[in-house]
Amino acid sequence: MNYIRSFAIVMICFFLGQGIQHWSGLPVPGSIIGLFILFIALVTGICRAEWVESTCNLLIKHMALLFVPVGVGLMNYLGVIENNAAIIFASTLGSTVIVLIVIGLAVHHKEKNS
Repeated sequence: MNYIRSFAIVMICFFLGQGIQHWSGLPVPGSIIGLFILFIALVTGICRAEWVESTCNLLIKHMALLFVPVGVGLMNYLGVIENNAAIIFASTLGSTVIVLIVIGLAVHHKEKNS
């Protein structure tokens, strides 16, 4: 019974996100909107973490398998990726450096105040 409730909550959030994306035309994938809906439900206490824990653990356990269709789908866009390889590399490198700097400053600030 726990798996059914857990799966139902996750799927309701997913379909709500898909519906919001479809009706609003937002340039954000519906699955991401669904994740935000689930996050808000968890933070506000509308949904308890124990209610979705079993399905989330199952999805995380098989996460590598879930990336296979995405990887295969990227093969349709190899030309686009090749044409924009420098931009993709620069944005990946730049965002990594920014994340490392922000985390370093946050840890330094945290340790300094402790």
